[in-house]
Amino acid sequence: MKTNEIKKGMVVKLRNGWYGVMADNMRGNTRMVDVDGMFREIGSVYSHDIVRTWPNTEITLESAPQHLYNSEAIEHTKSQLNLRKQAMAMGF
Repeated sequence: MKTNEIKKGMVVKLRNGWYGVMADNMRGNTRMVDVDGMFREIGSVYSHDIVRTWPNTEITLESAPQHLYNSEAIEHTKSQLNLRKQAMAMGF
């Protein structure tokens, strides 16, 4: 699945291991995600930092780790991979 196909309300796993709920239906290099990390907050996330998603909207943040077998890996676009390479070069 591509990041542009992720819809509002779907649970996602980020590269740093945190989980979140997609908060928009936008497309592009950044997406709004309600992240449940050290604190729960909503904000922009680079699309290349989204690594897995659960297409089943019945999956919740709390149950997502137990349902890894139902998740789909994310396929990033060439633009998103180039942005990741630039961010890594800057130390992000």
